[in-house]
Amino acid sequence: MKVLVADKFPDIYIQQMKDKKLEVIYQPKLGENDLPEVAKDVDIIIVRSTVVNERTIKDAQNLKLIIRAGSGVNNIDTKAATAKKVYVANCPGKNSIAVAELAIGLMVALDRRIPHNVIDFKNNIWNKAEYSKADGLFGKTFGVIGTGNIGREVAKRAKAFGMKVIGYDLAQTPDTGIEYKQSVEDVVKNSDVISVHLPSNSETKGMFNEKMFDLMKKGTIFINTSRHQVINEDDLIKAVQEKGIKVGIDVFADEPERKDGTVSSKLQNISNVYVTHHIGASTEQAQNAVAEETVRIITEYVEKNNVINAVNKF
Repeated sequence: MKVLVADKFPDIYIQQMKDKKLEVIYQPKLGENDLPEVAKDVDIIIVRSTVVNERTIKDAQNLKLIIRAGSGVNNIDTKAATAKKVYVANCPGKNSIAVAELAIGLMVALDRRIPHNVIDFKNNIWNKAEYSKADGLFGKTFGVIGTGNIGREVAKRAKAFGMKVIGYDLAQTPDTGIEYKQSVEDVVKNSDVISVHLPSNSETKGMFNEKMFDLMKKGTIFINTSRHQVINEDDLIKAVQEKGIKVGIDVFADEPERKDGTVSSKLQNISNVYVTHHIGASTEQAQNAVAEETVRIITEYVEKNNVINAVNKF
């Protein structure tokens, strides 16, 4: 059985698959348009961020299973896979702590303007008076939009900062220390810091638009480590410029698929917008946990013909 790994994957887990007598094709720099040719005769595809489109799925004659080495599956054409009776599985919850750590890191960085501090220092500028104006976080209200695995981990860390945590989710999880509100709007207008942890779908697309930003307090810290589709970037920029909202995001529109090179975004020259390189899940701890789960899914499928964490049915 052939397994194509189309994104970076820990060596130890590549070897584990080989030890199970699987033929592993490891090409971590493949892009969306490279996949159709390389995947023609493979049985299993493993990806992190690489897009698996309809053409790849249709052209892969032996394809039986696609595994997203992560939680969301928005980079996989699940509809096309289901039509061809190809299973799509994911690894939910395995990178939650890593993403939560980044979200909290962005919050602290924005409050203290850490990147600005560092850049000025490297440019021989000393401006202690300016950078001594941070508000501080203790006692502030932290709003979590989406209290799944990641949202709950973020909430734990916000509480450790002495913050009051409020949140919204259709499925409310008890005993989390989160004070649930009746709507996203209720959370947004009552928070000093807002962290978004939502999937990309028809209900969440463009959720954070001009109307939602108008509800925020001036100077609100707004963090998104989920999906860029939930934000209208033009409205976000307007809110930054007119209301002093501070923004930390790990995802943005037209993000490059390749792993290195140049990048262009309308967010680049906007002050108080910090953008990281879609690295929320990219810690060694998280990648090992995700890889271990991926190997478990493959083992269960190969040995028992059972698909763990399948997100589609047919």
